[in-house]
Amino acid sequence: MAPWQDRPYFFDLGLRFACIRCGRCCTGEPGTVYVAAGEIGPIAAYLNLPPAKLIADQLYPFQDSFSLRETAAGDCVFFDGGCRIYPVRPRQCRRYPFWFSNLRSRYKWHQAAAQCPGIGQGPLHTREEILAIVRETF
Repeated sequence: MAPWQDRPYFFDLGLRFACIRCGRCCTGEPGTVYVAAGEIGPIAAYLNLPPAKLIADQLYPFQDSFSLRETAAGDCVFFDGGCRIYPVRPRQCRRYPFWFSNLRSRYKWHQAAAQCPGIGQGPLHTREEILAIVRETF
């Protein structure tokens, strides 16, 4: 059996995506947004907060680091008509929609596209770029 990176995928010719900052991936259903230890400092600095205050007010312990808190409605605490930390948002946010769960099949990609108006727009991301993003998440 060929390694996963050598097999054919529905996105072999690439996929178009451009974030239009609509917030659909930041609001609604609850979820976990992992914040790596190395991401805490840049987010805190961007918000002009001490890291301890950021952790106490907007994060909660998750695995070996933290996750972003959410409102009761499931919205990210940093979404307020737009992402308040967009330039320093966590890697998980930066990698959307190229998450393994969305790339498992053409059907899953179309499900994601039904929720995300940026899918199908903007630059063409090559198969190699997409697989590199997926590799980073393992």
